Amino acid sequence: MDTSTAYTLQTTTSLGFDDAVARVRELLPDEGFGVLTEIDVAATLKAKLDVDRDPYVILGACNPSLAHRALEVEPELGALLPCNVIVYVGEDGRTVVSAIDAAQMLSIVGRDDLVQFADEVRARLGRVIAAIPD
Repeated sequence: MDTSTAYTLQTTTSLGFDDAVARVRELLPDEGFGVLTEIDVAATLKAKLDVDRDPYVILGACNPSLAHRALEVEPELGALLPCNVIVYVGEDGRTVVSAIDAAQMLSIVGRDDLVQFADEVRARLGRVIAAIPD
């Protein structure tokens, strides 16, 4: 796993786009996450703006237990949920898989009592990203 931005956990893979999306969907339940939403960005941009772009999907992942615990501490945290995982075709033709770095995301809340929660989400999503084959 290589972190290419200050706010995501990222890897690239030789898996094709569809296979990478399927692999992410297979791995998320191992860490307690399910996919609540799926946004096909390429299809949406084509339909709404007649713009062609390479495949790009946003998977809205949620771990109900962790979400419940966090919302008990900070009800407004729902504005930052679910945890997004994106899959897209990079400039080099390889597939990129990125997940939100929950520690960075939750740092904007400014609550020390959420640090442990954020670290746990980061670790779980980090394991998903790390399990994507090269």
